[in-house]
Amino acid sequence: MDERYLRELLSMVREGRVEIDAALKMLQTMPFVDLEFAKLDSHRPLRNGFPEVVYCEGKRTSQVVAILERLVQGPGPVLATRASPEVAVAVQQAIPGMRYEDLARVLVYEPQPLPKRKGTILVISAGTSDLPVAEEAAITADVMGNPVRRIYDVGVAGLHRLFAYLEALVSASVLIVVAGMEGALPSVVGGLVKRPVIAVPTSVGYGASFGGLAALLGMLNTCASGVTVVNIDNGFGAGYAASLMNQLGQEMAIEDTVKNTDG
Repeated sequence: MDERYLRELLSMVREGRVEIDAALKMLQTMPFVDLEFAKLDSHRPLRNGFPEVVYCEGKRTSQVVAILERLVQGPGPVLATRASPEVAVAVQQAIPGMRYEDLARVLVYEPQPLPKRKGTILVISAGTSDLPVAEEAAITADVMGNPVRRIYDVGVAGLHRLFAYLEALVSASVLIVVAGMEGALPSVVGGLVKRPVIAVPTSVGYGASFGGLAALLGMLNTCASGVTVVNIDNGFGAGYAASLMNQLGQEMAIEDTVKNTDG
């Protein structure tokens, strides 16, 4: 249940098109739906502006299917991360229209995609091995209603590749930079732009990378201002945060326009 749905329901009650008892029955699922093994937060779109996202790892396939079958009954979109191919097959058999992005391991259901707001989110990867995490970030930001551009395989081992896209860097509203190994790329990007940079360390690298810990610590110790860091391999968290930043920027721009018009 989101704000749009609630407004429509209240309008129908006011106009007499829906009886009060029927409206109460529709609202019985607030603030959550109890599936015993899961409590689905149907109130989250009203609080956070986007429905609950399902993390598939660690759940039984039957549980993922049951959760998603319930979520697709709402206004959508529906997003599920870290879905294995086996889970995806089961979900797609149960829910027609569910899309599987295999590289990102993401399931997407959006019968009516959200309208795209202004402001581009730019997703940059240091290497091709970072693409699963980068794609998770890009798809998350896209499903949440943002224009997304991708620039991949432009790490510091060949830094001249990044400078070929300098115009795209400086024109983006929010930048997500995904890197493993020593995790140096976000510092480089942060030194080139005056926009928020979200650094995503990945678990890509040899032994002393410690599964992404070296990249994480390198990013946390960046000397570039305006760089914030999410957890190792957390492309979803980066995409979600970037969407909120972009949304806030658009809301503030609209407020400024209204104030200037009124003045």
